[in-house]
Amino acid sequence: MIQFINVTKVYDKAHKEAVGVEDINFKIEPGEFISLVGKSGAGKSTIIKLLIGEERPTKGRVMFGDYEVNKIKSADISKLRRQIGIVFQDFKLLMGKTAYENVAFALEAAGRPQSEIEEFVPQVLDMVGLSHKKFNFPHELSGGEKQRVAIARAMVHNPAVIVADEPTGNLDDINTDEIIKLLMRINELGTTVILATHNKNVVNNIGKRVISLVDGRVVRDEPKGKYIIM
Repeated sequence: MIQFINVTKVYDKAHKEAVGVEDINFKIEPGEFISLVGKSGAGKSTIIKLLIGEERPTKGRVMFGDYEVNKIKSADISKLRRQIGIVFQDFKLLMGKTAYENVAFALEAAGRPQSEIEEFVPQVLDMVGLSHKKFNFPHELSGGEKQRVAIARAMVHNPAVIVADEPTGNLDDINTDEIIKLLMRINELGTTVILATHNKNVVNNIGKRVISLVDGRVVRDEPKGKYIIM
């Protein structure tokens, strides 16, 4: 379970305080699909950074399973992040590596044995429908295919949670639809999915829980919500 308890994050930008989020409270149960919505600057990225331990709250508590993220030791951050797969808008692929090598690198960096790499990488590439492109380099892939590689890389550790931060921001409507369907299929297999987006059509078509942010505050939290931002 993920829980934000009275969380406020204030950034000190050249000694001029800026509020990232203010008095945030919500729970996410295992297996949920959450759309985290709001305009640019609403606090979506701050929540993600707090969840993965990239930022610490000014006050409040961030819980992820047995971890109290705001108190986690630096040595344990990597263990936490192996339980959270992250997908970004700009893919963040290694351009000099093939699709297979990009996914394998995530396991290599964690010190996993070659036998596991050879077993797991083909499995996740098959899951995202890219077995036939495993030897292709990023410049040989479409935008949608690059994002599928990024999702495969995020899934290779079999994380409890996938955080997708504007994963369709650089994609056309067809590829956007395919990526959202893939995330929903991953969710159906039991993985919690947190989708941060400002794409109204995507959110309204999903029909799952929506947490809406305005100026760093939660203004709506609806089990089958719509994108409604004033």
